[in-house]
Amino acid sequence: MTDAAQRISALRHELDAHNYRYYVLDEPSIPDAEYDRLFCELQQLEQAHPELISADSPTQRVGGSALQAFAEVQHSVPMLSLNNAFSEDDLRAFDRSVQAGLGLPPGDLFGGGAEVDYSCEPKLDGLAVSLLYVDGLLVRGATRGDGSTGEDISANVRTIRTIPLRLQGSGWPARLEVRGEVFMPRAGFEALNARQVDAGAKTFANPRNAAAGSLRQLDPKITASRPLEFCAYGVGEYAADLPSSHIAMLEQLKAWGLPISRELRLARGVDACLAYYAEIGARRQSLAYDIDGVVFKVNSLEDQQQLGFRARSPHWAIAHKFPAQEELTELLDVEFQVGRTGAVTPVARLRPVQVAGVTVSNATLHNMDEVARLGLMIGDTLIIRRAGDVIPQVMAVVPERRPADARPVQIPAQCPVCGSAVERTQLVKRSKGRASLSEGAVYRCVGRLSCEAQLKQAIIHFVSRRAMDIDGLGEKIVEQLVDNGLVHSPADLYRLTHEQVLALEGFAELSTRNLLAAIAGSRQPSLARFIFALGIPDVGEETAKLLARALGNLPRISQALPEVLTWLPDVGQEVAHEIHSFFADAHNRQVINELLEHGVQPQQSSELAAEFTACASLAELLEKLAIPGIASTGARLLAEQTGSLEALIALSQDWLTLAQCKGLNEKARQALREFFADPQQRRRAEDIDAQLQAFGMHWLSERRQAGGLPLLGQTWVLTGTLESLSRDQAKQQLEALGAKVAGSVSSKTHCVVAGPGAGSKLAKAAELGIRVLDEEALLSTLQELAEQCDE
Repeated sequence: MTDAAQRISALRHELDAHNYRYYVLDEPSIPDAEYDRLFCELQQLEQAHPELISADSPTQRVGGSALQAFAEVQHSVPMLSLNNAFSEDDLRAFDRSVQAGLGLPPGDLFGGGAEVDYSCEPKLDGLAVSLLYVDGLLVRGATRGDGSTGEDISANVRTIRTIPLRLQGSGWPARLEVRGEVFMPRAGFEALNARQVDAGAKTFANPRNAAAGSLRQLDPKITASRPLEFCAYGVGEYAADLPSSHIAMLEQLKAWGLPISRELRLARGVDACLAYYAEIGARRQSLAYDIDGVVFKVNSLEDQQQLGFRARSPHWAIAHKFPAQEELTELLDVEFQVGRTGAVTPVARLRPVQVAGVTVSNATLHNMDEVARLGLMIGDTLIIRRAGDVIPQVMAVVPERRPADARPVQIPAQCPVCGSAVERTQLVKRSKGRASLSEGAVYRCVGRLSCEAQLKQAIIHFVSRRAMDIDGLGEKIVEQLVDNGLVHSPADLYRLTHEQVLALEGFAELSTRNLLAAIAGSRQPSLARFIFALGIPDVGEETAKLLARALGNLPRISQALPEVLTWLPDVGQEVAHEIHSFFADAHNRQVINELLEHGVQPQQSSELAAEFTACASLAELLEKLAIPGIASTGARLLAEQTGSLEALIALSQDWLTLAQCKGLNEKARQALREFFADPQQRRRAEDIDAQLQAFGMHWLSERRQAGGLPLLGQTWVLTGTLESLSRDQAKQQLEALGAKVAGSVSSKTHCVVAGPGAGSKLAKAAELGIRVLDEEALLSTLQELAEQCDE
């Protein structure tokens, strides 16, 4: 064997072993980067020696040429479906039939009968497939089809990394047909749909549809690009003696490199099965994948053979289904609600239907773009989905059921609450030094706080726990205050008198004093709470905390220009313009001034955060001005040659000197000259430069060292249940150490804290190779870092 052949063989075995540890044992032994290095080395060797490429090489998962059609596959052992149980009584009836079929003594009034051992595992919501291994090598993959005849999808299943191309270990039979489910984890599904949106392509309704559509692609390269996984649940054809039990057989498949469910359990008797069903149902939403029930199988393979089969299903297995998460219903009407920012949102009024055990009669439609995407008309039959406690969602229209009298959904011209005009939002797009307008997805009532709906929602938000935290001011009391004309803006809360509150329905002397004391006690909020309470569009808690920490005080935040705000991390152009526009509005300024006049004093610093001092550069300023033809390289060269905005403006008007500047073509020089010849653009640039100096962010400002926050600049994510402290407490402690606590995992995440029940976020962290801590490790880390800060 040549050196190349030996190295190729060694790399294949090593990569197969790492795949087995990663996908089957869930014990990765090397970082993703090292795996990628080994994979690339194998690719390069195979490219240099194409005669050594084999079908079982890890590099051959990417798929070959597209197929014209799928060939048929006859299943030597039929792929049967399972009967369903929808209630406890159904499952107990199944258990009694198993006992009778095995000739076991039934229970009576004085006790239960003989108990049967059952295997228990979640019923994955994916696509059943058959994998045929001959002498340990994967030779065919097929769909279930009608149970007797399926489709040959060999080229596609080879692209799924959780399916071994060659079995691990030894002792496998000459022919082995493995059966299992191909599915798409939720994190992968969300990422796939995000890519579909970015590409302007159609999104998938749910992970099951995405998995089925991905697996039945004629072009295997498309399948290879989809985040599919496989889980084995049994065997068909098996040219050897079987183990004695179903669970032992699955454990043997695991030893040969095939992933099986990590939730696989043995239950003795029907009561233990019901307990497993309840337990897995309670954790259903925290799993990394969708399930629609639990599969129970008689564990003894000898007993399975004795029980036998019906025409289409076995007597020894049953699927205990969860209540349906998707149902059909009729769209009776679409009504429009008005939120605190004036957004006019369509809401579907539905013919009541049971979905996931709950009666659903309403569903959000998000905005009119969503209505258009769905092609929705009043009278349509809809597919409604509800998962756990999530708000019911309209997934799709069933067009063939559309009635002749179906009516289009139209946005009202006037606000349904106050009668003010409803206008579509305009999005400002800035490029090449110019601003252009495009239509946004949101329609808004222009009535502002004169609109009762907006006023009530604005006050409810203002007093909420995460904002000003005024205890005792619930929705009903806010409605009373607005309906009685006592409150017309958040500032009016601080004008309320004892007599006014006492006159409200449900108030006595003690409750009146308590409410007024709670209002008075809210007069010194943190600056972050105050900013969040104002209800600036697109400014949530995290952005409010960032603004407060970075800029330090309310005057800076209220005066900040959009371009200056974009120097802060995670503040994009649109959010920056929302913040600037909010504080530029005369009415909003009046409300803020009234709050301050009535004694509301946000706790703030006089200084800019140290890490933002001297954070700007002239080159960055040039890039933010978006001058046509001046990209990052040109901006850097101009900054190096001038050093100041004043010198740059002078250079732009000195045509002879400008012509000698290296790195700029004629078109870019002309654009630079025209830009600063425009008085409006020149004034804009000078205003930004002046504000950077005033704030201390300018490149000529004094740079201060950021003091002792060990997690400064890091992003952490909390998922699952924490037992020793609440999620809010953990978040506060991490933020006190400088970390940003985000709600989703991305490539920018530094660490994920995972408690029991962690689901898709934990799976995403594993996929991205992000550090994961359990609660014990978190507590230890917090203590260590707190001690460092105290030193």
